[in-house]
Amino acid sequence: MGKIFYLMGKSAVGKDTLYKRLLADCPELKTVVLYTTRPMREGEQEGREYHFTDEAELADFAAAGKVIESRTYETVAGPWTYATVDDGSMDREENLLMIGTLESYLALRTYFGSDRLIPLYVEADDGDRLERSLKRERKQEHPRYAEVCRRFLADEEDFSEAKLAEAGIARRYRNENLEDCLAALENTVRYGII
Repeated sequence: MGKIFYLMGKSAVGKDTLYKRLLADCPELKTVVLYTTRPMREGEQEGREYHFTDEAELADFAAAGKVIESRTYETVAGPWTYATVDDGSMDREENLLMIGTLESYLALRTYFGSDRLIPLYVEADDGDRLERSLKRERKQEHPRYAEVCRRFLADEEDFSEAKLAEAGIARRYRNENLEDCLAALENTVRYGII
């Protein structure tokens, strides 16, 4: 049975960069594309970062029993829903790389079992995270700085030490140096070094 390596961490810890590099360096990993109702950001592509959808389509998936987990965030731009949908893309024999939140990790662990799900929790200095968020947001046609602040504050609760401990997240991958963090992640993916 294949493993699901689940990459997670607070916003702007470098998850997207690490995710892309892991996929490039470990071609044996397959991906699962999540669904979201949030607007597509500049540079994103349908089916690559997310399946960009609407509430009606997600309701159809839910009615068909295909939604593994979903969460809705009340953002300054309105509600944004993210969902993992059992749309046939999660072959149980392949090793998968997924990216998401602690909440979604727990739902997938319940669905697939803890023997299949391997957490990859990435962390970084809060000041560095805030700088990265602002830099990324400045590149948007219509920057949403209030949303950056909301996400930053929400992460403090969503990834609290108590919740991490409760979820059994012991191993942490510190992203102070991208190459070092990537090497540690690859050691876990390739050789099971935790």
